Amino acid sequence: MLTDTKLRSLKPRANVYRIADANGLCIEVRPSGAKLWRYRYRLNGKASMATLGEYPLVPLVDARERRDAARKTLAAGVSPVAAEQARRTAQAEKAGNTFAVVATEYLAQRVKSVSASTGIRERQLAERDLFPAIGKMPVAEVTPSVLLAALRKIAERGAVETAHRARSLASHVFRYAIQTERAERNPAADLGGAIESPQSSHFASVTDPAQVAPLLRALHAYQGSPIVGSALKLSPLVFVRPGELRTMRWADVDLDAAEWRFTTSKTGTPHIVPLATQAVEILRALQPLTGAGNAGVFVFPGMRDLRRPMSGGAINAALKILGYGSETITAHGFRAMARTILDEVLGFRPDYIEHQLAHAVRDPLGRAYNRTAHLLERRKMMQAWADYLDGLRNGASVVSIKRKAG
Repeated sequence: MLTDTKLRSLKPRANVYRIADANGLCIEVRPSGAKLWRYRYRLNGKASMATLGEYPLVPLVDARERRDAARKTLAAGVSPVAAEQARRTAQAEKAGNTFAVVATEYLAQRVKSVSASTGIRERQLAERDLFPAIGKMPVAEVTPSVLLAALRKIAERGAVETAHRARSLASHVFRYAIQTERAERNPAADLGGAIESPQSSHFASVTDPAQVAPLLRALHAYQGSPIVGSALKLSPLVFVRPGELRTMRWADVDLDAAEWRFTTSKTGTPHIVPLATQAVEILRALQPLTGAGNAGVFVFPGMRDLRRPMSGGAINAALKILGYGSETITAHGFRAMARTILDEVLGFRPDYIEHQLAHAVRDPLGRAYNRTAHLLERRKMMQAWADYLDGLRNGASVVSIKRKAG
């Protein structure tokens, strides 16, 4: 049997030669002076030889352990050479399937089913906050502690909500990796509650009908741009997200059918907004100004470039001019206004309201309702809402909000 002293004393010769150890293990000395561990075996009557490493990088004790492992593989009827090739292939594949690679692949698939803005935000979140920390790691080797360290780094800069979004995105990537057989577990699933909860913030709004009335009169009295003025008057009638209103396209509006169909900016799902007669009137009056023949793409185009949508701050700026600062109501606040009054004053079913707000609403089996769910009832609700707002604006008696029991 070989010893370290014997191994160190072996000198190269003109030709390759081998010195046996035991149970098929031998050292192969090459003319270059390299010393390779080799394991000689027979499988199905055929002699073969596997390389187990180079001495002294692989010392004698390790070489014998590798030989014993090869013997177990052979006993199972598997060629040690084939097993080693498979191991190296798997290792190379694992190294190539980094978190960044898998995440990029996942996001490329996801962008087909979400809005362009959502796709851009998620890619930026991955590139800015996840890739620097875990992007180069094989996705299967990212542990909960490693991911948590990355998330805490985000939270420590004061971006707690971003840290939660990053955890959610990472979770989706790991689930995709599991589905494509490149990982076995989702470390993000173990981190629920590990990051502090973000402080909830609510957009300022006006929800008391007595205060809504003068607000509506102010909206209709706006003397600025007719485009911004139309957006102001339409905002409470449709109560969509501000970004969805300002990027409203004529191609998505059917005034004859009194419908606006588009894909929501937050969930990337199709949505239908039934248009009350008052909303249709506002849009018909605006159509000659921004419709076909006048850029014709955006209902509310920008002042300087009709090919681009209105500025994201235009409505809030107009509200401020009217005396309604951000501490009173914002463009987003019209959603809270509608949600509160439709429920607590007009008594519409909460699920109708949630559908119209484009919130995720599920049936008793946990399935998401499609965009046409309760569409007839929602049409009636939207017209009743517009009529109610008209009544407030014109001085009809208001009803105090009384929260329902429960």
